[in-house]
Amino acid sequence: MTAVVVDPHAVRPTERVDVECEASDDELLLAEWLNRLVYETSSRHMLFSRFSVRFEGQRLHGAAWGEPVDRQRHQPAVEVKGATYTALRVACEGGEWLAQTVVDV
Repeated sequence: MTAVVVDPHAVRPTERVDVECEASDDELLLAEWLNRLVYETSSRHMLFSRFSVRFEGQRLHGAAWGEPVDRQRHQPAVEVKGATYTALRVACEGGEWLAQTVVDV
């Protein structure tokens, strides 16, 4: 999601923000996680480039590392408004996980 806004390599992972959420299935949990990140990005005026998640059933315990937005250095292209349910999918295919959705900008 960060790559929609800026080059993720330009975002320094200097500050940690903890994020927790839960949902009734994997797809809804993905959307909830992404929407929590959108909230943290907007309310803290930060960009994130490193993430960690741990699951307990349908509860996600996560962390995002990033830094405050520097408009001149980061040159954000758009603002992500939220994750949608369009093309929302989480699946294990051939031993690899796929997680996808469409975001509103």
